[in-house]
Amino acid sequence: MIETHTAAPALPPELQSPRAKLVYLYLTTNGDATVSEMGDSLGMKKISLYSILKTLKREGMVDSDGDTYELN
Repeated sequence: MIETHTAAPALPPELQSPRAKLVYLYLTTNGDATVSEMGDSLGMKKISLYSILKTLKREGMVDSDGDTYELN
């Protein structure tokens, strides 16, 4: 049996918050997502996600089109 290991995506060093890292990794693996999709998948409240996404957007790490977010 051949085991394959996929390396975890590299996180930007400026990401300090565990929740911001979680959102970043989610977008890394899913491409793009709405706040509702992220909330359902990650078990996070929308208000928390909006705050995290606002910070990630300000830092130039994510972009949005309406309610859909994706990594830059």
